[in-house]
Amino acid sequence: MKTIILFSLIALIILAANSAPAPVLDAHGKVLRAGVKYRVKPANSDDYNGGLILAHVGNKSCPLAVGQDLGLNKGPWLTFTPVNPKEHVIRVSTDVNIKISGSNSCNESNIWQLKYNEVMKEHIVMVGGVEGNPGPKTLYSWFKLENITYSGYKFVFCPSVCSHCELMCGDLFPFLTDDSNGQPLVLYNATSWHFSVIFY
Repeated sequence: MKTIILFSLIALIILAANSAPAPVLDAHGKVLRAGVKYRVKPANSDDYNGGLILAHVGNKSCPLAVGQDLGLNKGPWLTFTPVNPKEHVIRVSTDVNIKISGSNSCNESNIWQLKYNEVMKEHIVMVGGVEGNPGPKTLYSWFKLENITYSGYKFVFCPSVCSHCELMCGDLFPFLTDDSNGQPLVLYNATSWHFSVIFY
C-alpha cells in the first residue's frame, strides 16, 4: 500500500512539472532566473544596440517611460520577479514584475507599470510600479513574456493576478515620437507586428 501511495505521489509531481509553462531562455539557451540581471536587445539585431532605457516623454522630466534606445546604448540591466515568490525560474505566459537596475532621477521605484500618458494619448510602460502583492491594486505592474515562433520573445500586458478585473491586453511595442529620447513601449493590440527581443 505504501508503495502505491509513493508511486502515486511521484506521478503527481511529474505531472505537475510537465504541466508548468516552458521556461524563458536567454541568448545562450540557459533558463532565465528570478533576480538575475539581464540585458535586452532586439532579436533581429546583429550587435547589442537598441537596448531598453528610461526615456522622457514630451517636455516633462518626470515621470519616466521605458523605451527602446535609438542609438548605441545597451541599456541598463533588468531583473524579473515571478508572481510566485517560491518560483526561481521565469516562465512564459506567467505574471512577472520587471525592474530596471539602479535608481532614477524621479525618485520612483524602477518597477515597470502600464499607465495612460496624456502627452502621447497612449497606454505606455513607465516606472513607479509596485513589486509583489499580486491583486487588483497592483494589476498594472504585472507583465508576461511570450514566445514568438520565429525568434525570441515579446513583452505582453495581460495579467492574471485578478480574475474579475476588466483590462486591455496587448503586446508592448516601441512607439517613435518626436518628443522623446527613446521609443516608449506602448500597449499595441495588432497581431501582425511584434517587438521580438532576446536576453543576454
